[in-house]
Amino acid sequence: MSRAAETVGGETEPWEEVTPDAARRLLVAAVEAFAERGYHATTTRDIAGRAGMSPAALYIHYKTKEELLHRISRIGHDRALAILRTAAGGEGGAADRLADAVSSFVRWHAGRRTTARVVQYELDALGPEARAEILALRRQVDAEVRGIVEDGVAAGEFDVPDVQGTTLAILSLCIDVARWFNIEGPRTPDEVGALYAGLVLRMVGARPPGDART
Repeated sequence: MSRAAETVGGETEPWEEVTPDAARRLLVAAVEAFAERGYHATTTRDIAGRAGMSPAALYIHYKTKEELLHRISRIGHDRALAILRTAAGGEGGAADRLADAVSSFVRWHAGRRTTARVVQYELDALGPEARAEILALRRQVDAEVRGIVEDGVAAGEFDVPDVQGTTLAILSLCIDVARWFNIEGPRTPDEVGALYAGLVLRMVGARPPGDART
């Protein structure tokens, strides 16, 4: 049975891919440290201390600080891609699938904001090989959203003169939620997801589901 790991921000991530428990604790500590201080300002001693372990113990599980960041980035991007693939492959027209994709993607960036900040904004800290791997995943993320937009244009549901630019704008809106979302703020992740889904549907010239205006 996998154990959830909670960050100082109160977010719960299962991190079931990460074993044993010591490796999972170190990864969660690294997420917290990277999100709070940035990758370059964080030391392996900082990470080990947050995990309640010695610096030497960290190297048993991760050869370098970059390996930790790469693992976090890979898992995070895999999850983001899975969210969008599920929505893209769902039932309904393009508007329904785009609304589902945006609301789900935004909910993840809000509810997992600490992890998302590291996943989305520390890419440049990775070495060339690891960065290329993550960029390939980002291209797949882009392709899932672009595919829904293209479907909507082809079906006459969307009015989008620039599919590529619109896709970039949609993803940028969703990702930026991780920068500002506050769990103590006026909206929940679900509410922000619903808000952004409506905004994006208007962006592509479609009405939100349930909008009966003529």
